[in-house]
Amino acid sequence: MCLRVLESDGVRAKRAERNKKKELRSLAERISSYGHTVHQRYPTGDVVVSERDLAEQLRKRPDNVATALNLLLGEQKVQKTPLSGYWKLNA
Repeated sequence: MCLRVLESDGVRAKRAERNKKKELRSLAERISSYGHTVHQRYPTGDVVVSERDLAEQLRKRPDNVATALNLLLGEQKVQKTPLSGYWKLNA
């Protein structure tokens, strides 16, 4: 704790950025896990969720959920739907 008082603004900013990326990765994994769980429960259909409902389900801010979904989009684990704010989670 004593060292944090003495660290520079640059080091503090890097640590904050690292923590934010780690939290985003964790949220993305939780979203992916949620999609797998729902798909196992209902194997015949697609898992389509809204950003807002998913944020409430995971108790996270909607903008953080949207960022995590975009991260998963790059990994091809989700797809955007034609309806704005809704995503299809690939199982």
